[in-house]
Amino acid sequence: MNYAFYDFETTGRSGTWDQIIQVGAVLVNAEFQELDRFEAKCSLRPGLVPEPGALLVNKTTPDMLRKTNLSHYGLVNQMLQTFKKWTPSIFIGYNSIGFDEEFLRKTLFKTLNDPYLTQFDGNKRGDILGLIRTAHLYYPDCIKTPTSDKGNAVFKLDQLAPLNGIEHGNAHDAIGDVIATIGIAKIIANKAPAVWKSSLMTTSKSEVNTIVQNEKLFCFNEYFYGKARPYVVTFLCFHPKYNWPQCFDLKEDPNTYLNMSMQDLKEAMKKSPKIIRSVKNNKHPVIMNPKFGENFDGYKQLGIKKLMERAEILQSNEEFKKKVSRVLEEEAQEKDDLDSQLDVEAEESIYSGGFASEQDKSNMKEFHQSEWKDKLFVADKFKDARFNYFAKRLIYEENPSILPKDMYNEIHRAIAKQILSTNDEKWNTIPKAYNELDNLRVKYEEADDQERLGMMNDLNKFLEEIENKYQDA
Repeated sequence: MNYAFYDFETTGRSGTWDQIIQVGAVLVNAEFQELDRFEAKCSLRPGLVPEPGALLVNKTTPDMLRKTNLSHYGLVNQMLQTFKKWTPSIFIGYNSIGFDEEFLRKTLFKTLNDPYLTQFDGNKRGDILGLIRTAHLYYPDCIKTPTSDKGNAVFKLDQLAPLNGIEHGNAHDAIGDVIATIGIAKIIANKAPAVWKSSLMTTSKSEVNTIVQNEKLFCFNEYFYGKARPYVVTFLCFHPKYNWPQCFDLKEDPNTYLNMSMQDLKEAMKKSPKIIRSVKNNKHPVIMNPKFGENFDGYKQLGIKKLMERAEILQSNEEFKKKVSRVLEEEAQEKDDLDSQLDVEAEESIYSGGFASEQDKSNMKEFHQSEWKDKLFVADKFKDARFNYFAKRLIYEENPSILPKDMYNEIHRAIAKQILSTNDEKWNTIPKAYNELDNLRVKYEEADDQERLGMMNDLNKFLEEIENKYQDA
């Protein structure tokens, strides 16, 4: 398959409440030869307050957000057209599954498109950040890394690229980050080929599930507290809610746990280090031969023969597997009971609000294909209130003149209430943005950074423009 490397620059960190302002994407073949590329920037969505710090990082000026002719909806349509043209591909980025993918899904959801583009129609997805951490774990010399104050390897793209001879003059520019990410992918493929080949086998949930169920034991790793940590495990069951494979860490003696009561097992499963590890099958885990684990403490003392014996004990104990599943189900239910008490806005409901019905999917197609003058009529066809709301919000942002005055005022006032709020909201507000600007100004005054202080003044004027537009609503 071809690889579609992509990157977004955004107005902030929240895929739910912020927006994409720049897309960079390059399609390459299996030998990393470029086949096609896409690059676009767009203006700011009406009613959105950007995070000043995010704009400083990606060097986006208020002038760019004001004067770019392409709207956010226009950018999404162009990007979608390109990605569909590249289908099927493996869509890959740098920290894409944790960041860019969430922006992509939620952006498509809020613009009335199928949010799971990278997982349907033969598409798959991967993440180079997870791969480079894995490659560095098993092949420490494959790549040069800077080191943190705590002595841990640092995997920030803008530091890794130049250290490894990869041109990255446009750090935090979408296409610049894509080119650097392709450079890192080439290093993994050349210097840690076992990791690269293994990673290509786990770019979809079904592939991961097949491997973990068929292999008696295997090695995978998790990353936390600044380090990648390997685990040799055996599959027990799927999580009753999240459907992630639940696997037993074989450095623990299973005989300690097999005959525990439900309550004792529940307590044991809460302790650290965990005896049960989740293989996040939808987040591109890298699954390796269990022999890789023998290089690490906790496993090398046991040896592969002992690890295999422990795996066989667990595989033959159906009662223990069922007990683990029941504990996980109880914990998930307790969490659901807490979450059900929280208010969920339409923008946050991608995972909790259910999929679009076939009828509403048809209405989405009609909405995109209709002339602007007809879109309001189509908006009222949606059975799901979320999609009706998104449709009218899109009309407000793109062609507000076709909205009846009372409907325009209703949307306008709702946005004003959100962005002028003095509460600590989930989204960015004007007061929050001013506060962030003040803190940044102090920092740059102390550093006598006149260039950034000038940018602070431009951003302040930009926020005032947004505030003035909504304060009389």
